[in-house]
Amino acid sequence: MSDEIQTPTADAGAPGGDNRGGPPRGGRGRGAPGGGGNRDGRGRDSRGGRDNRGRGGPGGDDGGEELIEKLVHINRVSKTVKGGKRFGFAALVVVGDGKGRVGFGHGKAREVPEAISKATAAAKKAMVRVPLKEGRTLHHDAKGHFGAGLVTVRSAPQGTGIIAGGPMRAVFESLGVADVVTKSVGTSNPYNMIRATFEALVNQTSPKAVAQRRGKKIVDLLGRGGSQTAEADALAVVE
Repeated sequence: MSDEIQTPTADAGAPGGDNRGGPPRGGRGRGAPGGGGNRDGRGRDSRGGRDNRGRGGPGGDDGGEELIEKLVHINRVSKTVKGGKRFGFAALVVVGDGKGRVGFGHGKAREVPEAISKATAAAKKAMVRVPLKEGRTLHHDAKGHFGAGLVTVRSAPQGTGIIAGGPMRAVFESLGVADVVTKSVGTSNPYNMIRATFEALVNQTSPKAVAQRRGKKIVDLLGRGGSQTAEADALAVVE
């Protein structure tokens, strides 16, 4: 009888039992060592975030150049939805490099900074180049029309300054124009004034472009005050 009655061994449950020659197995909880909370270092903290995708990161679209950004107008807008009205903001921004390139854009968002960012990105994508005379003024007079707005821009002698108001001043300051005279009639809507101003600027042409189109020399096109004056003006032409 003594051979048949034996006390059961405490190999499985008792402390100090046999672990079959291996280290203790960790649990599956997030806090346990070897758990599934951070698999091979690929947890949430070590995962590649969106830090480099922002507007100021290496993947930005500025191209490494200094741009002049001016906020022209911002207003509150609303959208009627099923549950009522949803309010937001609309921003109008003008961007230029001060060397003959300028663009404008508008954006809408729930918050003001986001609306300005959208408008700035749209302005950078829609930049146009305007030929300047001596790098400070326009080559000739021009008119622009959009909606009820009519804009007139004129070249001016050195020292005149920017005679323009409201949204038009922001356009010429971003463009890099130092001397210009403008007139706007028909509307005070900043969106229409900006579009009419850009229509007038897009129609600007330089003597060099006209000479190439007509197959002539710049000296033959500039002035009627003698060959010496024409040659001096031709040398002063700046794209």
